[in-house]
Amino acid sequence: MKWGQPLSLTLLVFSTTLAKPGVKNIVLVEGVRTPFLLSGTTYADLMPHDLARAALQGLLHKTSLPKDAVDYIIYGTVIQEVKTSNVAREASLGAGFSDKIPSHTVTMACISSNVAMTTGVGLITAGQCDTIVAGGVEFMSDVPIRHSRKMRKTMLALNRAKTLGQRLSLIGSIRMAHLTPELPAVAEFSTAETMGHSADRLAAAFGVTRLEQDEFALRSHTLAKQAQDAGLLSDVISFKVPGRDTVAKDNGIRPSSMEQLAKLKPAFIKPHGTVTAANSSFLTDGASAVLIMSEEKALAMGYKPKAYLRDFVFVSQDPKDQLLLGPAYGTPKVLARAGLTMDDIDVFEFHEAFAGQIMANLKALDSDWFAQTYMGRKVKVGAPAMEKFNLWGGSLSLGHPFGATGCRLVTTVAHRLLKEGGQYGLVAACAAGGQGHAMVIEAYPQ
Repeated sequence: MKWGQPLSLTLLVFSTTLAKPGVKNIVLVEGVRTPFLLSGTTYADLMPHDLARAALQGLLHKTSLPKDAVDYIIYGTVIQEVKTSNVAREASLGAGFSDKIPSHTVTMACISSNVAMTTGVGLITAGQCDTIVAGGVEFMSDVPIRHSRKMRKTMLALNRAKTLGQRLSLIGSIRMAHLTPELPAVAEFSTAETMGHSADRLAAAFGVTRLEQDEFALRSHTLAKQAQDAGLLSDVISFKVPGRDTVAKDNGIRPSSMEQLAKLKPAFIKPHGTVTAANSSFLTDGASAVLIMSEEKALAMGYKPKAYLRDFVFVSQDPKDQLLLGPAYGTPKVLARAGLTMDDIDVFEFHEAFAGQIMANLKALDSDWFAQTYMGRKVKVGAPAMEKFNLWGGSLSLGHPFGATGCRLVTTVAHRLLKEGGQYGLVAACAAGGQGHAMVIEAYPQ
């Protein structure tokens, strides 16, 4: 938002701050996202860079940012489209940014756009840049499906063949089994286990019941619907899909009832598993984008920042037994870096991969045994108060485009701090590979 725009907010002046002497203040100026849609719906005929371009154009429109005023553009994504492997560059050119702006793409599973943002923070801190656009995109409606390895080797050899005889010999070597395609799967390469199986085992290890998971999923959808109806999801931009309708809101928000949720059968571990389609995040298409600047540059350009981006950590642990415990490891570490406690945090936004994963992380945070055994801490940090936790819904209901969720989390924290009058917010997320991220965000004084 620009200076001079009307603000219907309580005046906020904080006596303490996480600003550090000699360290640049880095601010979130604005964040936007396309509507997050169930894969195979309205976005089905697009490509990833189409969604990323729409998010970038939405950011430009919302900020009136000159297209040549950006120093660097960074995007996160997980399942890459081969034709646009550096989707950041293709999307930025398509959105009309200057071709003189460097752009690169990063990947770290579900925290890819978190990496995009923190890379931007690093560039600003190092004095390399003042203005960064970061974002993320995922397009699950059309993922790369490969030929089998034997078929690929044969096709590459055909391309190199010099004579007709060599070509005929290679063609004659093809067998029906060679034609079987390789389908992508949301599974760990190191363990060959799907994330749903890991979530089911994690829930069992922490004693998270099916009832608790269904209750949390229902909470997520109910809160998301309330936030959507109240106009609180103001980061969502309208997007005219070529050849189709304009979309203006997420389409996966579906409040149900405990009775309906109870009817669903386990999706991964049958028949006794507790993870179902309803208490898991769904395959989602969507893109996000944020404008990050040094505070000095933002004010010089006439912007009113929304929040400071403060301390952050990345964590990593055993990808078999602790695949989804990133928030449990990251939260205590980032609080320690910032010199804060759980009680200091006014707004929590944790990524909801599965209801069982969220509940397991909350139980781990509230466990002295876990803190002593795995964190090297004498006591637990405690679980977040639920009256502060994911109050506008989460990935279970809003959707989870792998590469785009991080920016949604950070922008939501900034908006909730503004709305609720809090000072500190905390983002945490798990990711494939047994990794995770956590960040402390501080409200900008109003």
